[in-house]
Amino acid sequence: MKKYLFLLFIINIQNGYSQNPIVPPGTFIADPSAHVWKDGKMYVYGSRDESPKYYCSLSYRVLSSSDLNKWDLSDVSFSNKAKGSEISFMDDLLLAPDVQYRNGKYYLYYCMFDFVKAEWVAESNSPTGPFINNHPIYTKKISQIDPCVFVDDDGQSYYIWGQFNAKIAKLKPNMTEIDTTTIKENIVTQKEHYFHEGAYMVKRKELYYLIYSDISRAGRPTCLGYATSRSPMGPFKYQGIIIDNNNSDPAVWNNHGSLVAFKNKWYVFYHRATNGSISMRKSCLEPITFREDGTIPEVEMTSQGAAPPLNAFEEIDAARACLVIGNIRIKTFSNENEGLGNIQSNDKAAFKYLDFKEGANSITIKVAPSDKPCVINLNLDYSWGINVGKIEVPAKQNEEWITLKVPVKVPEGVHALWLQIIDPKTTNFLGFPTSYNEYEKELVKIDRFQFENNI
Repeated sequence: MKKYLFLLFIINIQNGYSQNPIVPPGTFIADPSAHVWKDGKMYVYGSRDESPKYYCSLSYRVLSSSDLNKWDLSDVSFSNKAKGSEISFMDDLLLAPDVQYRNGKYYLYYCMFDFVKAEWVAESNSPTGPFINNHPIYTKKISQIDPCVFVDDDGQSYYIWGQFNAKIAKLKPNMTEIDTTTIKENIVTQKEHYFHEGAYMVKRKELYYLIYSDISRAGRPTCLGYATSRSPMGPFKYQGIIIDNNNSDPAVWNNHGSLVAFKNKWYVFYHRATNGSISMRKSCLEPITFREDGTIPEVEMTSQGAAPPLNAFEEIDAARACLVIGNIRIKTFSNENEGLGNIQSNDKAAFKYLDFKEGANSITIKVAPSDKPCVINLNLDYSWGINVGKIEVPAKQNEEWITLKVPVKVPEGVHALWLQIIDPKTTNFLGFPTSYNEYEKELVKIDRFQFENNI
């Protein structure tokens, strides 16, 4: 029986949120619409989830960053609570928004579940609000969700919205009214372009890119797909998928995001689900590239996002897992702490990527055991990859959380790290189940870990 070192664990709260997700623990911002404004900073506008039982909430908050590594979270920028709110006549959930800048003002375009009164715009002198002075957007009774506003090089603004098929129309110079004579429906459709919802438009060189929630895989809109055109009003040609958030959570349903250039590099913003729910989503980003013909190679979800690979010798939150396979999910432990929970035998979680520099010879990990022991296998590069260590987690005794330190043998370089959790009593030597009777109970919770090289 190996000896374990039980340690007091000191939580190190990081300044900013430097890797994926880009929102802090206890905060859930989805549907990220990203923009770079005149101050050179990146601003991300999205819906704010608050419950695993339904999408969104009654208020918005804004993320901003000067370097894409450290993010600031604004106070409430807009609220829909009737008492003292910006919308006094109703309490309705605020769905995915967008913001544009013109004439010295920032315009917040938002929608609600009540389609009769769905399309609205509010104004602010600040990119983070508060947004006031509401105006309805008139759409001739074809109101739908997820507004996006694009400003072309000639100054003409376009309003894009819709579900299952996207619509576009020119905005008048006041930015608060649609020119209803210009409404064009079906610029992209579910049948021809796999369009589900969540349109966002950007221009690069001579091509217009329409990014949206794409339903081409697994019968769920887990992808961000895109179509291109030589005109903002189409016709658009379907070009494929930029990123797929499948396996971010067992219950993940949708994706929604944007494409933006920042300091001469391009990024895709998207969200992942958490807590075993279709909601409780978190904004993330990944760098992208363009081929010679303007098409975009699909990118994978990572833990590092826009930052370099995670330093394996610094504390890593388990909530930074970018893939979870099985019943495991990123779970909220408290208002300020998230990790991996609901873990059953043969579940797996991946962290992409870690820099092990010249190699590591031990790992310290904080876990909450259950009433039965389990084993955490540490595999490199693939879920079935090279095993570099094994953590034997004892059955729960007195403390809920314990810290274990065990030897490992990790080679040098940058690698994906996979955690494979097994119940040795119900799993064979390959990690496959021999019994399904005891899979109903959570085996362990994982909070954080850190590698060491003591040579």
